[in-house]
Amino acid sequence: MPGQVIAVIMAISAVGGCAGTQPERPAPLVADGGAPVIIPGGPGEAGRTASPGENLGESEARVTAADVRFAEDMIPHHRQALEMADLVPSRSSSPVLRGLAERITAAQRPEIAAMTSWLRAAGRSPDGQGDGHAGQGGHDDVVTLEQMNRLRTARGADFDTLFLTLMIAHHEAAVTMAGRQLREGTDRAMLATAKDVVSGQAIEIARMRRLLASPA
Repeated sequence: MPGQVIAVIMAISAVGGCAGTQPERPAPLVADGGAPVIIPGGPGEAGRTASPGENLGESEARVTAADVRFAEDMIPHHRQALEMADLVPSRSSSPVLRGLAERITAAQRPEIAAMTSWLRAAGRSPDGQGDGHAGQGGHDDVVTLEQMNRLRTARGADFDTLFLTLMIAHHEAAVTMAGRQLREGTDRAMLATAKDVVSGQAIEIARMRRLLASPA
């Protein structure tokens, strides 16, 4: 799943007017330096691999404030999920829970990298932006500082139960954020990321609910 997001050609916006809700001008397409982008050759000619940073023309999609908001909110939201997942190896003895934490990290770390690259290319700083991170006062806050501290001090079965409970709520918030992007956004890269979040995290929510009902 993460590879699909990174392989998307990044749509880069001059975000001078992104504070509005109306679509901006078409964004140039630029090879992002992740997965190779193949440019077809002429009739009878072989294709070639685009160089990182190469301008590939203009996107049909148009970047809106919704696209920027989604990336700015989702990055800190993902970072908190990684922080929670990092606690699992030293606090849980469940191999199933450890595997879940590894999958969360494997999926969300590349998504953070892709969204960070997209924001920087658009002239936005990914640091300190957005309001989705718990404890920052945003409308998508899910896991509070008090709950994170409880998770840090828990061990064994108590940790497993609290981790699953908090991560289910955290994933549900991410699905809500991604659903809003699918309704309001226009940028292809951010729409692809949102689709991956909805599909991947919905599956993980179902798994975590089963684990919570029948701990391994």
